[in-house]
Amino acid sequence: MPSPRAQLQDLVRRPRTGPAPADAFTALQALPVEGEARAAAVLILFGVLDGIPSRRRATHVPSDLDVLLLARASTLRAHPGQVAFPGGRVDPDDADAVAAALREAREETGLDPAGVEVLGALDAVPLAFSRHEVTPVIGWWARPTPVRAVDRAESAEVFRAPVADLLDPARRGSTVIRRDGREWRGPAFSLETAGGPQTVWGFTAIVLDGLFDRLGWTEPWDAEREIALPDPGSTPSPHTADH
Repeated sequence: MPSPRAQLQDLVRRPRTGPAPADAFTALQALPVEGEARAAAVLILFGVLDGIPSRRRATHVPSDLDVLLLARASTLRAHPGQVAFPGGRVDPDDADAVAAALREAREETGLDPAGVEVLGALDAVPLAFSRHEVTPVIGWWARPTPVRAVDRAESAEVFRAPVADLLDPARRGSTVIRRDGREWRGPAFSLETAGGPQTVWGFTAIVLDGLFDRLGWTEPWDAEREIALPDPGSTPSPHTADH
């Protein structure tokens, strides 16, 4: 079986032609943005982040494979407390979306971008809700460096998320929001971190769910199982950095 790095490399190199997969990630990419969209980028960084493997044996990935996530501070105006990838808006001084993703990851987590091997970028995702177009940048942590919540006003926690745990059917389900006779349903993941339990939902969960499906890593899970949102008053607004 190819290594996770090789599978990720193959994913970003695949032609963007042919029928699109029927997943929430593809549906999100099809949502139009009215008016001018602001460019943003996120870094989806995989690798052996701390040498501590998951206790769970996954079907398709090694137990030491992780992805880097952060929990936004609960005091932020935009998307407080939500789990997200490092990232934010593309600044005028950034050469491109890749440069923006690496810069934001350094500012938010303290990682050294020199240790990140950029495997490539996926097509930008238009987010109608916040009028952003977000480019997911796929990276492999070739030379890991320490990470932390650099600014507590921005991030409450920076943590490794074992991919084997994210793929665990017992940790998977859907968040459901019902308002005005309408229902919004999206994938979600439950995690235990050093800072306590975390729920991954919204944009971050949709992207992870789509990636896992396209990579062939997904294990059968019950989409009818509901995972409660941390804040019952939250709205299904995807993470776009409001830095």
